[in-house]
Amino acid sequence: MTNFEYAPAPESTAILNIASQYGLFINGKFVDPQSAKYFPTINPANEQIISQVAFAGEADVDDAVKAARNAYEKSWSKLSAGERGKYLFRIARILQERAREFAVLETLDNGKPIRESRDVDIPLAAAHFFYHAGWSDKLNHAGLGNDPKPHGVVGQIIPWNFPLLMLAWKVAPALATGNTVVLKPAETTPMTALLFAEVCQQADLPAGVVNIVTGDGTTGSLLVTHPDVDKIAFTGSTAVGKAIARAVSGTKKSVTLELGGKAANIVFEDAAIDETVEGIVNGIFFNQGHVCCAGSRLLIQENVQDEVLEKLKRRMSLIRVGDPLDKNTDLGAINSAEQLARITELSATGDLEGAQRWTPQCDLPSSGFWYPPTIFTGVTQAHRIAREEIFGPVLSVLTFRTPQEAIEKANNTPYGLSAGIWSEKGSRILWASQQLRAGVIWANTFNKFDPTSPFGGYKESGWGREGGRHGLSAYLKGDK
Repeated sequence: MTNFEYAPAPESTAILNIASQYGLFINGKFVDPQSAKYFPTINPANEQIISQVAFAGEADVDDAVKAARNAYEKSWSKLSAGERGKYLFRIARILQERAREFAVLETLDNGKPIRESRDVDIPLAAAHFFYHAGWSDKLNHAGLGNDPKPHGVVGQIIPWNFPLLMLAWKVAPALATGNTVVLKPAETTPMTALLFAEVCQQADLPAGVVNIVTGDGTTGSLLVTHPDVDKIAFTGSTAVGKAIARAVSGTKKSVTLELGGKAANIVFEDAAIDETVEGIVNGIFFNQGHVCCAGSRLLIQENVQDEVLEKLKRRMSLIRVGDPLDKNTDLGAINSAEQLARITELSATGDLEGAQRWTPQCDLPSSGFWYPPTIFTGVTQAHRIAREEIFGPVLSVLTFRTPQEAIEKANNTPYGLSAGIWSEKGSRILWASQQLRAGVIWANTFNKFDPTSPFGGYKESGWGREGGRHGLSAYLKGDK
């Protein structure tokens, strides 16, 4: 049988109308930064500048918080819960109507394959607004008290790996529970947040209910320490999460932190191997491995190790790396030069510490930021690649003999965000799930998300939950 070659199938960018420069979205309109500073956002697949984006300074952040406070006190809190829900429904429908536009822009700015933006990120973002719109007038029945109250002004900081989806995870529950928002998107991926600002205008959302300030970590720090922000919600690295926790300690601010992970994907001897291999690939190579809950540690029972690795390598040889806008691409560009350098540096320690690297034959584009799908075998728990979050398409393979050994190795990490279990025995799955110290545990699947299901971790993977009924409590005062 001859190899089946895919013809190029690039998605057109003609649907986009990208301005050469973007201001800050404050009080319902785009305004120039008082600092007069801008920075470029680039396409990681070719390093070309997409647009110039405003850099928010202290005065800008203060204006955004004032706008959010004014909207909270004079308009948003005056609306009935049902009326607030109507705005969320309207936003959700507009996201669906403009789904292709958002998907193309997300891929252009982030580097992820268009298939993932189109089929995962954008539909899930709309689903979060639909879901939370339904909760708006039912908060008294959420088990959070008879008359739960919003915090007020919420500062939200989101990462670059799922820009629009993380925006939806944060903004939808905040609005549904009656809060107003100041959101800071990641420095390298601000574009879909700015397009979302247009959606807020299109939905006639009252001015100041959602404000978007762009910039780097200094902008985020200004938001975290602002005295008139009632709550902080952050998704990102554990190191930054710890800094935020220190910054708000001793204040009255409420905090939700969704941080890093080093998830164990456990393959027992009775697993359905072909199905498992697909789950392994999805667990680590989805979104270039830029996933906090990625299955980056593969634990295989020794007697099926050879079969699993043989089939995994065969499957990895079929992964198509290249233009993220091509509908046939499986693995897109690394988000930034900084992240590529971190992946490269951490992977090099795997070589130095004696692990065996394997990558399929892979021709990488000459421009942009790229890293091939990679696995390391012969890994021990002492290796850095088994302990630290690489946040890239790099898989560390460990082995175990007994189920108890698997659990001990899986839990031997400062993180506790997610885990995967592969077995045909329901009793083994239930036993393992009770032993694992992880907030999200998948059985015979991986990286499946739903707005009705709470997401969050233990230990250094964060505080609180996002999504589902449990996620509402973080945005309300009273019993948590």
